[in-house]
Amino acid sequence: MFELIEKKSKFYGYAYKVESAKQVEEIILALKKEHKKATHVCYAYSISNPQVLAKAVDDGEPGGTAGKPIFNVIDKKGIKNILVVVVRYFGGIKLGAGGLVRAYSKCASKAVEEIL
Repeated sequence: MFELIEKKSKFYGYAYKVESAKQVEEIILALKKEHKKATHVCYAYSISNPQVLAKAVDDGEPGGTAGKPIFNVIDKKGIKNILVVVVRYFGGIKLGAGGLVRAYSKCASKAVEEIL
């Protein structure tokens, strides 16, 4: 897990090796249960087993500011069978679209580095 604090918002990045969409669902449910008071649980995954499944979820953040940047980290590194989740606790200061993209990208990248 990687932790990032940006303008009082806390971001927690997690990366998991996964083999199926069902496994992704189980991990997301467990993280939502663990982080009940989190504002957003955003994620992206890429699974190749044998067909390619890929998805990015913003979970209430403005469109394209969370799930897509997380997925871009996965895509640029060319990783398959991975789930990257970034949990955000809003700190009261809006980050703007650019700030959100930077925070989610950085947190996702650091979380991926921890499992590679």
